[in-house]
Amino acid sequence: MFGVRFSLFDVRMRFLLYNIRYGTGGTPGRGPFQFFRRTQGNLAAIIEFIRSVNPDVAGLVEVDAGSYRSHRLNQAKAIADALGHHHAYRSKYGASSVAHRIPVMRQQGNAFVVRDSTGDMRFHYFTKGVKKLVIELELEEVVIFLVHLALGGRVRSHQLHDLYALVKASRKPVIVAGDFNTLWGEHEIRLFLAACGLTSADARNHPSFPSWKPRRHLDFILHGPGIMIDRFEIPKVQLSDHLPLVCDFHVG
Repeated sequence: MFGVRFSLFDVRMRFLLYNIRYGTGGTPGRGPFQFFRRTQGNLAAIIEFIRSVNPDVAGLVEVDAGSYRSHRLNQAKAIADALGHHHAYRSKYGASSVAHRIPVMRQQGNAFVVRDSTGDMRFHYFTKGVKKLVIELELEEVVIFLVHLALGGRVRSHQLHDLYALVKASRKPVIVAGDFNTLWGEHEIRLFLAACGLTSADARNHPSFPSWKPRRHLDFILHGPGIMIDRFEIPKVQLSDHLPLVCDFHVG
């Protein structure tokens, strides 16, 4: 499915962004109850898909860290162990949040799965919203931020302001990726892109949600100056309600 990532001069990095919906599957029409389904069988399929992509770094949104759904299994660890990679997970709710005290919700978060090492990992929290987590992964030549923005438009605006400050503070080329929940349309992030000097790796702005009939462009891989995109693809994989994004890049 995916080719070799080498040139005569360097090794290309492959980044996978995937909102895995806590491993509960990509079946439409089940309403809110879909988030309470057991996940073991579907997680195995997600692992095999990630293995086929063979990413250097995977940014995973909506990861279950050990609720009854996953049979008390941390999905990020399970994926990393299956691939022989490293992982870093954190709940997307702040420690003082009410959501952090609700049994299922407190096991919901985001994660990086990294081939060679966990790099330098930092965890930030937005000043507004329920989902507040930003994970910052600093590798030798690039910094990657992973986010899952709020459902409310005004809160998203505040979160983008906080994210701008984090991006501008980086001294290395930057990638910002995640589920931006741009429910009002892609124009929501235009000012953020211009202020940060970021460009979407998906030049044609393909929709990524829902996976069975994509209509909305919610998931983004954004990159700053110094990062060259070699290849971008959205595999038609229905293991979640979101489609995965795969991006090959190098720092130049």
